[in-house]
Parts: sequence; C-alpha cells; structure tokens
Amino acid sequence: MREGVGMETFTAAREFIRREGRLVERRLFATLFEGADPAGVVDALRGYQNADGGFGHGLEPDKRCPDSLAIDVETAFDILLAAGARDDEMIGRACDWLQSAATPEGPVSLATPVMEPYPKAAHWSDWTYAPSLNPTAGLVGRLDAFGFEHPWRDQAAAWCASALAQGFPDEAHAMHESMEYLERHSDEADVAKVKEWLPKLSYYRADAADPEYGVTPLHFAPTPDSFWRQLFDDQQLEGHLDRLVADQQADGGWAITWEPPGVAATLEYRGIETLRALRVLKAYDRLPTS
Repeated sequence: MREGVGMETFTAAREFIRREGRLVERRLFATLFEGADPAGVVDALRGYQNADGGFGHGLEPDKRCPDSLAIDVETAFDILLAAGARDDEMIGRACDWLQSAATPEGPVSLATPVMEPYPKAAHWSDWTYAPSLNPTAGLVGRLDAFGFEHPWRDQAAAWCASALAQGFPDEAHAMHESMEYLERHSDEADVAKVKEWLPKLSYYRADAADPEYGVTPLHFAPTPDSFWRQLFDDQQLEGHLDRLVADQQADGGWAITWEPPGVAATLEYRGIETLRALRVLKAYDRLPTS
C-alpha cells in the first residue's frame, strides 16, 4: 500500500538538515530543493580537497582522517553529480591522485593505513586496504557519468572488465560499485546475470520489512529512470518507499544502522541519509515540496 506523504515530512527533514547537517549537505539541499547555484556545492567541496588532489577530512564521515582516501574522492564525485555540477580542474586533480594511489594495474583501495591514527568506525579496518572493485568500479562509473576522460579511468576500466569477467563480487556494496561500472559497459546478458546474482549477495536487503543494515533496491535504483530500475518490480519498490517514509525520525531526520566514530560523525551521516531519503522520495513522486 502506498503510504501518503504530507508536507510535514519535507518540512521536518529540511529543518533537520538546516539544524544538524554539514555545510556541504546544506548547500546541496539548497541546490536541489531551493534553486541555489550549484557553484555553492563546488565551493563547499574545496575545503575537503587536499594539495595532492585527493579528498579527505572525513568527507565520508566514518573516519576522521584528513589525508586523501579513495572513498572520499568517490563521495566528492557523488556530491558533484547530485548537484549537476562539474569542475574539470577539481575532477582532474582527483584523477591524478587516484592514478598516484593505484596499483600498476589500475585498481585503488577504499582506504590506506594513513587513517589508523584517527578516530574511525570499527568496520573501517584493514580489509579496506585491498585494491578492489569497491571502489574502483564505482569511481570509473562516476567518471563515465561525468563524461570525464583521464588515463587512469581508461586503465581502471580495463582492470574492472577483466575482474568482472572472472565473476561478480559476493557482497552488496562491491556489487553496487560494480553496477556503477556495468551501467555503461554491459549488454542484456549482463543485466540478466546481475538480476540472478542479487539475491546471493551478503548485505543485500530485499525485504523492506527487514530492519537490519543493508543495501536496498532503492540504492540500486534511486530514481524511476535509473538504469537498474528494470531489476525490480513495482511492488518491491513501493514497499521500500513505504519503509523509507516510515523510517523518518521524530526530529525530522533519518536514522542510520551502524556506529560512526562519534556524535559529530553520527549527525553528519544522518544529514547525508536524510538528504538521500528526500532525493529518492522526490524522484518517485512521494514528496510534496510546496
């Protein structure tokens, strides 16, 4: 059953972001919902870009490391794409850093041991130091979405093609990253294989009633015109949209189901998730904003 959404849903979420969100989420909200210039989002991101071209300073809030990490580069790309903004110098410098951080074959790791001296969530451990499809495939996919050409993108894309030819990952986050790449590098047979593979993934939350942490169909298809929307039927998506509406908290924001390294990081991630929820609900015509 489609759950109705009133104007109070949007108003409460807006006030949560204004009250608790970081500057970058507030600027992105203003761009997406209030018609603000996307240049403000780019300006907010500049504070997270290091002299080496990479991004750090906890742009992804689960670790408070100031040094450049690939996960923070990916987060910056996501924010730019959401805003409909493109800054070639910013993106090019980030690609140069990715090239410097990659193995000779092209892949990068989510993080490196430089984060060890800093507060971080428990799940950010040494497994994140292995170069892999997560985040390499996702970074290539985002550069494809920009239409941004760079030698590292081409080298990493070739590595992704080779890695995926050996088999899909067995974990939903890595599969999500791989699907960012496959969106522009797949055929009908690949799509069928992905659909068959999804139920086998750890951390894939197909059931909207499941309260546990996981990657849901709305992560794979955040808008009705998403490439991967074809994997899910209307009933499944409607169930997850109903659940997303129901998960709004009394303070107006959305909760998270993991433990960031501190109170500030928790609020920062709640701001990110609240903005994500608003974007999804708006895309699926569940959110009146005026």
